[in-house]
Amino acid sequence: MTSVEEPARPGERIRDAARTRAEILDVATQEFARAGYDGARVDEIAARTRTTKRMIYYYFGGKEQLFTAVLERAYGVIREAEQQLDVDHLDPVAAIRRLAELTFDHHEQHPDFIRLVSIENIHEAHHIAASEKLGKIGSPALDVIRRILASGRESGLFTADVDAVDLHAMISSFCFFRVSNRHTFGALFGRDLLDPAQRAHYRAMLGDMVIAYLTAERTAD
Repeated sequence: MTSVEEPARPGERIRDAARTRAEILDVATQEFARAGYDGARVDEIAARTRTTKRMIYYYFGGKEQLFTAVLERAYGVIREAEQQLDVDHLDPVAAIRRLAELTFDHHEQHPDFIRLVSIENIHEAHHIAASEKLGKIGSPALDVIRRILASGRESGLFTADVDAVDLHAMISSFCFFRVSNRHTFGALFGRDLLDPAQRAHYRAMLGDMVIAYLTAERTAD
């Protein structure tokens, strides 16, 4: 009697498809971050995964859609971390410092995210603008910042008239620059912004800068 393999069950097929998509996205993230959008090759991504170029097109539609999916997942990681951030039990000063530290830690731990965002800026956010998912993802951090700012002003701790988007930009700019400009900054000034020995210093400095801005005494114009 000849034995035959039992057909894969629907649930197993779904899990296999999810694993394949995840593997493709893992490799595509590395390839786009390494070579840029124009330099990345779907053939190379297929060669490094247990699939084919045809299968990549089946799952994602093409190179442009694949890059968009990579961006969507990359942004989703930090948005999920922001959603899980619990600072309601902290005073406004400690809460804003914790939020800044979250961004600091994420950007340091995800250098591919920094490179992908830099690449997308070169392309003038074309893929983000065309993505319905990214257009709705927003930033949970903004809601957290708004609550912290409101609490800080109500308590008299915060004096700066700043909105959540500006403060988010202030925090992100330092965290982003530290990773994106590591090599040029080091070549020009002889200092490695990602030196592990200086990590605690830069992490504290970020929080100190933000808090100093929010709590500085201001005179009327």
